[in-house]
Amino acid sequence: MAVRTWEVSKIKYCEHVGHEIALETEVVYPAEHLPEQLPRVIAHRCSNAIACNQLDKPVCIWCGTNPNHQPL
Repeated sequence: MAVRTWEVSKIKYCEHVGHEIALETEVVYPAEHLPEQLPRVIAHRCSNAIACNQLDKPVCIWCGTNPNHQPL
């Protein structure tokens, strides 16, 4: 059976919120009987996305509110 997991891609300081956040990636690893397949990236998220989405100003692509700003 395939395994889905969230992994931390990068920890960085976010100027918008004023503290460090974790940029996370959801990865699906193949089942054990299919070892020749590579892991697949399904989604990206920010550890502070819920708090940022409550603000009036669009922030970045990791929060899903501003697809034109990539903080990396």
